[in-house]
Amino acid sequence: MKSLIFKTASTYLLPLLLLFSIFILLRGHYLPGGGFVGGLMAAIAFLIHSFAFGLKETQKIIKINPGYLMPIGLFFAVGAAMAPYFIGAPILKGLWFEEPFRFIGMVGSALFFDIGVYLVVIGATLTIMFSLTDTV
Repeated sequence: MKSLIFKTASTYLLPLLLLFSIFILLRGHYLPGGGFVGGLMAAIAFLIHSFAFGLKETQKIIKINPGYLMPIGLFFAVGAAMAPYFIGAPILKGLWFEEPFRFIGMVGSALFFDIGVYLVVIGATLTIMFSLTDTV
């Protein structure tokens, strides 16, 4: 039997932790944080929900297989790493838009690389944890 307190808390924690993971993702190219830490935070949010409500309920929220996030994230990361090569700059050189974006600030290839890492970490972590939870 699952605890009512844990279910109620996880209902409120899921959106808060996901919002915090996006904050950590966007903060990453100026201060500590980024795609890896943000991805772990998002995966933890879904894991807490799956412990409270069960694997099937959490999979209904996610709607796609987390394993599909890994190649999408890899595409973003490799694309951001290779983009400077096509304009004659070294691979992994930071490219930046000239004008800052509202609410985000200066956006560059580092953000797209971090988004790729974010998706890969969420996909890998949830795939591993869901497969372990499914067998228990």
